[in-house]
Amino acid sequence: MHFLSPLLENYIADNSQLEPEVLQELTKDTHLRVIQPRMITGHFQGRALSLLSKIINPKTILEIGTYTGYSAICLAEGLQKNGTLHTIDVNEELVDMQRKYFDKSGFGNQIRQHTGDALKIIPELNETFDLIFIDAEKASYDHYFEAVLKKTKSGSVILSDNVLWSGKVVEPLNPKDKVTKILLEYNKKLKEDPRVETVLLPIRDGLTLSRVL
Repeated sequence: MHFLSPLLENYIADNSQLEPEVLQELTKDTHLRVIQPRMITGHFQGRALSLLSKIINPKTILEIGTYTGYSAICLAEGLQKNGTLHTIDVNEELVDMQRKYFDKSGFGNQIRQHTGDALKIIPELNETFDLIFIDAEKASYDHYFEAVLKKTKSGSVILSDNVLWSGKVVEPLNPKDKVTKILLEYNKKLKEDPRVETVLLPIRDGLTLSRVL
């Protein structure tokens, strides 16, 4: 589902900060080489992530779901000079592509790649994170949230992507659609969870911003 017309989407992009050249190149490369290129973050949401990161100015960032590395680079733009971003993905085949663009972006020495099950990796990270971006297996969102919450402090920000799920969250629920049901429960939980304050932003496919209390 397109929430905005293509004409309006283009207007929004045209009146937002320009997409850095390295990300333009990464987008083209992703469409040429990777299956399901629509999973890439994209210009508008990428600039939103970049600006949020710059406002927070985190020393530590955790990303769950690297894909080809677009969102990691956007988030790294707001890192402190001595800051570190940890990014986790299950796909070993994308590691070299990610590293190529991390290094080209100028943030390569600040980005740490992890490959494997995020729920096993997160407890092993000896960090408290200022900013967290959840954008991996939707069925595991609640598990990711609980795992990363243990790695936060008061004021940390947790971003959850794709929470509108192409509009399925407002359509009659198909009993066989387990992922949409999980996201409906996740969205309700974040709204009511006393440990965080949350706002759901209609950016692209839905981006929830939760601040740890």
